[in-house]
Amino acid sequence: MSYIMVDVESDGPIPGDYSMICFGAVLVAGDLSRTFYGQLKPISEKWIPDALAVSGFTREQTMKFGEPAQVMTEFRGWLKANSKGKPMFISDNNGFDWQFINWYFHHFLAENPFGFSSTNLGSLYKGLQKDVFQNFKHLRRTAHTHHPVDDAKGNAEALLHLKKELGLKIPLD
Repeated sequence: MSYIMVDVESDGPIPGDYSMICFGAVLVAGDLSRTFYGQLKPISEKWIPDALAVSGFTREQTMKFGEPAQVMTEFRGWLKANSKGKPMFISDNNGFDWQFINWYFHHFLAENPFGFSSTNLGSLYKGLQKDVFQNFKHLRRTAHTHHPVDDAKGNAEALLHLKKELGLKIPLD
């Protein structure tokens, strides 16, 4: 099994009514060089300017992005080519990121290669520290820029720290 760190940027709080604008994924292995980046054309007329602003794109720019079905097909292919066995989804905020990835996979491809489960990086760290008030974000080396590949890479660095320095028993490629 391979752990895939994912980060999503969107133009609103929920999939379907709003759109996933872009996302990044990093295979948590080696030098974290195996990445995927997808930009998706909006699926809805609804969007929240402040939410979209986080991504750094304008609405006009997003209208030129790739067709969601094609981007999700490419992501599924990347997962198959870069992971061993069933990929495991992990993110900083899996309640947010997972809902978009899961919805888009099922809506456009009728399946989700990750299955029906996800893991929250923050919860793993809190458990290892035995303190729900702890935060892992100081373990990132890559700056949190809101470019989803940068953010996924920083979170993958934190996960590797949990394994190497804190003894998290997790199989990694």
